[in-house]
Amino acid sequence: MMALRALRAATLPLALAALVSGPLSAQEEGAASILFENVRIFNGTDAELSPPSNVLVRGNVIDSISTDPIVTDDGTRTTVIAGDGRTLMPGLIDAHVHIVMSTIPIAAMMTADPNYVAIISGQAAEGMLMRGFTSVRDLAGPTFGVKRAIDEGIIPGPRVWPSGAMISQTSGHADYRTVHDIPRGTSDPLHFTERLGFAAIADGRAEMLRRVREQLMQGASQIKLAAGGGVASDYDPLDVSQFTEDELRAAVEAAEDWGTYVTVHAYTPDAVQTAIRAGVKVIDHGQLLDEETVRMMADRGIWWSMQPFLDDEDSIPFPEGSANRFKQLEMTAGTDNAYELAKEYGVKLAWGTDTLFDPQLATRQAAQLAKMVRWFEPAEVLKMATHDNAQLLALSGNRSPYEGELGVVKEGALADLLLVGGDPLADIDLIADESNIAVIMKDGQLFKNADAE
Repeated sequence: MMALRALRAATLPLALAALVSGPLSAQEEGAASILFENVRIFNGTDAELSPPSNVLVRGNVIDSISTDPIVTDDGTRTTVIAGDGRTLMPGLIDAHVHIVMSTIPIAAMMTADPNYVAIISGQAAEGMLMRGFTSVRDLAGPTFGVKRAIDEGIIPGPRVWPSGAMISQTSGHADYRTVHDIPRGTSDPLHFTERLGFAAIADGRAEMLRRVREQLMQGASQIKLAAGGGVASDYDPLDVSQFTEDELRAAVEAAEDWGTYVTVHAYTPDAVQTAIRAGVKVIDHGQLLDEETVRMMADRGIWWSMQPFLDDEDSIPFPEGSANRFKQLEMTAGTDNAYELAKEYGVKLAWGTDTLFDPQLATRQAAQLAKMVRWFEPAEVLKMATHDNAQLLALSGNRSPYEGELGVVKEGALADLLLVGGDPLADIDLIADESNIAVIMKDGQLFKNADAE
């Protein structure tokens, strides 16, 4: 496994920088290292910036950090980036994205040629990286090909932890069929959304085991199930629980056999408690949870991957008066209470956006992080989107596609870094403006260096 990862890393072509809007990487320029001088560091955990410091990157890792000048070897070419007192911080991590579905309207996704969808997906991935998101956890969609293209240096994009198809019961959140597509006989073909990898329908233990193993075979780093009703889906009310405890347990067993975990889409106490009893380790959403369920999550060390869903400019648009809109209003009304309960009980909290079907909304990715100050201090928000989200990614264990430590600025960690004008711990809105991010580095490569333009 380690040899395979090393081979993948070694295949990154030097021409990658020609595909992105930023300047050439240090590797392409022939430099062996990159030196950030006079930066103040947000290291991913501390609530204060460091004193003025210097940071040396060699290859794809942070080699050294010092308040004293760093002298490089005479025989080593070094690219020097003048920090001028700006903030060096870890690359941002979004724990809930759908690369393939984030910017394409649902009608196009359901009808367009797959090649067209793939090209749109590549653009969406580049957009995420150029907003400062160097890693993402993709929680449904045919992302394996996009991820491969990113990892091989064919297109720019973040590191991707893919789930593959969301696994759903019949009439569940990821059942894209209409009532005209049922009943399905045992010999009938799969729906095209299943064939393309957007969803996988499973009813019963045997089907669940098969569908989970199919995602793992394709390279899933974790498994995503729909355990309760959803806002965007048409045939499942928000209050319904989906999958029996035994079905959920079958998925957990299959994932644990591969050393990874199951996360579930769920909003309600019944759905979440059933999932936890089945061994699920991560809950995504959960805006309607009650105190009993949140206490249960805290006691059992369950991760809560929540999104700052409010009825505001970042809401996915649904027609007024539609069933989807009513579900959206019910769900968003619970967000304030959910965050307060998470804080009260000290649940392990992750952050994500879950943007769908809207290219303009996708550009609000960092703005959605900044508005988390409604519930948390800026340092807590940035820690959540760096160090804490990296801890969630690490749950994938050996199924993680990448080796090394993320979400922190320390010696030996992977060099996924941002250079931000000003102090985002004092003004978190600084990260919401792409133009204020002067440098974007992923895996030791410069994808943006505004100072060199």
